[in-house]
Amino acid sequence: MKSYSVRPANPRMKRVPLTNLVPGMVTSEDVYTPNNQLIVPKNTTLTDKLIAKLELYSVLNVRIDEIETEARKSNTATSKITPASEVEVGEEEPEGLSYSEIIKSSPEFVEFQANFDEAIDGFKSSMNAIIEQGEPIDVNEVFHNTIDMFDMEKNSSHGFFHILQNMRQYDDLTYAHSLNVALISNVLAGWLHFSPEDQKLATVCGLFHDIGKLTIPDSITKKPDKLTDEEYKIMKNHTVAGFQLLQNQDVDDHIKNAALMHHEKCDGSGYPLGIPGSQIDKFAKIVAIADVYDAMTAARVYRGPMCPFTVVEIFEKEGLQCYEAEYILCFLENVVMTFINNRVKLTNGLIGDIVYINKQHLSKPMVQCGSKFIDLSKEKDVSIECFV
Repeated sequence: MKSYSVRPANPRMKRVPLTNLVPGMVTSEDVYTPNNQLIVPKNTTLTDKLIAKLELYSVLNVRIDEIETEARKSNTATSKITPASEVEVGEEEPEGLSYSEIIKSSPEFVEFQANFDEAIDGFKSSMNAIIEQGEPIDVNEVFHNTIDMFDMEKNSSHGFFHILQNMRQYDDLTYAHSLNVALISNVLAGWLHFSPEDQKLATVCGLFHDIGKLTIPDSITKKPDKLTDEEYKIMKNHTVAGFQLLQNQDVDDHIKNAALMHHEKCDGSGYPLGIPGSQIDKFAKIVAIADVYDAMTAARVYRGPMCPFTVVEIFEKEGLQCYEAEYILCFLENVVMTFINNRVKLTNGLIGDIVYINKQHLSKPMVQCGSKFIDLSKEKDVSIECFV
């Protein structure tokens, strides 16, 4: 187990919260999982994918070498992202509204956004009453207040992921993230053919999984840069704090376990207990997948939401050993199917439509660009960059 003892101050090093990491920053020390597995070596220049990898392993903060970061920045030309409107589709230019514009102009999105705003206000009031006044949790009420905002029967779980991909202005808020995780957990439990009661339970587990973060002072959770080692320990302790908050509540034990175990990994690399998959609550396993997917696809200070296919690729390369195999494979297969027939921009500059999902390489579908079909599973240097 790595030691997290207080170290002497180093003016060139600072501990940066995961949400504030930016590509181009240079690590000043090796980054390990709690069970001593090396994730990112010292002196590594972070990329978008490496930051997402850190998210997958539930790393909260990374020590950055500020002097080396500035030195490498000065030697690297800033790359310019070509706007979708300037990219070709085979021989054609894209016409009409963009993917995001189409989603955001739909009646379903407008209704969902209005309901989401209202639900956040209600959820925030409920959480404050539970934490500050010890109010009892009414599971039925919080479930219906959450699930009623989006009619899964009317809009389908597939439509939900399109909407979620464009609902990212809230992602720095624990309340919004918890609502997202609750809804994703609901969908995943449905894909896994859980009973209606267990699907409901998975939703509530997602809703309360981060309740422990609400006990941490804003001076720590919203601190823009350096955290002390003591502050880091407090932040990491949110799982235990959440369990303790729920311990005396008259709620299902699975809800308490999800708060405690949603950062545990099936290979034992998680926290706070570092237990193997056989000892992790099955509902915590569902919430863990929903939690990291929402976090990895969230907007960052330097970019919009990460493309789901990039996230799926990271899961395929790094995450299959960390999560319950049946659950994660079911989730990834269904998520990518929600984006069939969508128009995407490839990293080689072409624009086309996803026409076939390769189940052996879920992040590498077949894309039709004009009259040309590109099998991304056979194109090592080409991948999906974004939706257009």
